[in-house]
Amino acid sequence: MRCWPVCCLFLALFCSTAMADDWPQWRGPQRDGVWREKHIVKRFPEEGLKRKWTVPIGPGYSGPVVADHRVLVTDRVTEPTQKERVHCVDMRTGDVSWTFEYPCEYEKISYTAGPRACPLVDGNKVYTLGSMGNLHCLDIRSGDKVWSRDLQKDFKIRMPIWGIAASPLLWKDHLIVQIGGEDGACVVALDKDSGEEVWRALNDRACYSAPILIEQAGLPTVLVWTGDSVAAIDPKNGAVRWRYPWAPRNMPIGVATPVVEGDRAFFTSFYDGALLLRIIPDKFDYEVLWHRVGRSENDTDGLQSIISTPVFEENHIYGVDSYGQLRCIDASNGDRVWEDLTAVPKARWATIHFVKHGDRYFMFNERGQLMIGKLSPKGFEEIDRTQILPPTRDQLSRRGGVCWSFPAFAQGCIIARNDNEMVCYSLED
Repeated sequence: MRCWPVCCLFLALFCSTAMADDWPQWRGPQRDGVWREKHIVKRFPEEGLKRKWTVPIGPGYSGPVVADHRVLVTDRVTEPTQKERVHCVDMRTGDVSWTFEYPCEYEKISYTAGPRACPLVDGNKVYTLGSMGNLHCLDIRSGDKVWSRDLQKDFKIRMPIWGIAASPLLWKDHLIVQIGGEDGACVVALDKDSGEEVWRALNDRACYSAPILIEQAGLPTVLVWTGDSVAAIDPKNGAVRWRYPWAPRNMPIGVATPVVEGDRAFFTSFYDGALLLRIIPDKFDYEVLWHRVGRSENDTDGLQSIISTPVFEENHIYGVDSYGQLRCIDASNGDRVWEDLTAVPKARWATIHFVKHGDRYFMFNERGQLMIGKLSPKGFEEIDRTQILPPTRDQLSRRGGVCWSFPAFAQGCIIARNDNEMVCYSLED
């Protein structure tokens, strides 16, 4: 009997390590933007990174995911008809294993390059959520449809101006999506095997921020930032455990995923500033620690991000402000500690995606450059930088285009996409 827990611990650690080699969902295996593989480069080789393969794809904002030597990514085509597509690519060779496509006309949404939400892989199934609310469960081996839901039709979505964007979250047998449906269906849980509704929660409008799973009062809790509030939801039955009203002054615009450090959760909005909540550890409640908002999007107080999800390290938060300023703020009060203008050119909505690896970060900016750097209260230390993709114009036609999709880091590689191609580079040491 005494050996059983040790065996279980060994198996858990083994499975955790195996999972860390993949990137099966938004922001990685644990949905936290951390890459845990070993033997990864500390600097880029003098001769440049080795490109393993390139695959032509269409436009889209969603990042790729990786599971069991398969890369999954979504895109959109408009000729001869409008379709969203799901591609499965062999991670080892770059060969396209299968493509699944379905008709999808974009109506009343802006920025029409393609799907936003990152796919999610669970075992032999992949779940994809399109811009208009088309949810599919596909067999990852064949691309065959297991089930699908037209969430716009089924839940009467009050469509956000930028479409459905929040990547799905899986808890046990529940697939949880933020869609902004009517009749208390802002957040919906569906049975992962059948697509049937399990529960619905909140009458809020939708925003674009992906829900995450935390623990509060010893129980799993879904933390979701909607178009009107921050809420904690019981993943089992949809009961709202607490709700902090945070209606936007202008429009629902939250994109960045909530980031949690200990009992503190940070939220950042382009127009509505930065918010830090304390998640009370031993009961279902919260405390507002501070809320800082500047006089305008051009005159910001601390950190007002749009696309980029910040980094929370001990008592400091690092992120990209409204016009591309890389900043550090003091988590105790929101005061700015420093600002750096070298990581990405200054521009409206300029973006960097951060992935932590050991004591440093891989930082993929919207110019298609991959950086290795360190972040500390003393400043940004750039270690190395290389170009891995050219910006393209479908996602944004300004400033010569952008690379806004979050890359995947898996199996010793980075997999990134623009509107024309998906590439895989080795980062093995």
